[in-house]
Amino acid sequence: MLQINRQTDYAVRVVLALAKHPQGTRRASGAIQREMLIPKAFMSRIVAQLAANGLVQTFAGRDGGLELPRPASEITLRDVVEAFEGPILLSECLQSKGEEDDCPFRVGCPVSNKWGRVQIAMLREMAAITFEGLAQEAAGIPVSVSALV
Repeated sequence: MLQINRQTDYAVRVVLALAKHPQGTRRASGAIQREMLIPKAFMSRIVAQLAANGLVQTFAGRDGGLELPRPASEITLRDVVEAFEGPILLSECLQSKGEEDDCPFRVGCPVSNKWGRVQIAMLREMAAITFEGLAQEAAGIPVSVSALV
């Protein structure tokens, strides 16, 4: 089954919670955790991984919290998914292995070509989905089709 893991889903929720507020707004991780129904046990690991990948900034202390390091329009669904899942690869045959490639059907394989087209389409779509657009949808603001293409 091709499926993102639960931690990735929670990471998307954290970034969305931040994107729903103006750039530069700090939010307490506890408030995000409660708003987005993220189990407390996951929150610190998710925040640490998001921060390590440059997708959130963390601030300690009384006025601390989390904020986006850049505008939500510049953070995509692909950014978050790849930060938690690694490179997206639909089929092992799409991974370049160089001389160690053990697939006897590599040259001229029609299936590999189709997997490649599907993967490119999926990556393109995920890169076109920004957290600005997701936040607008969450707020009930219509998103233009051109913004999604």
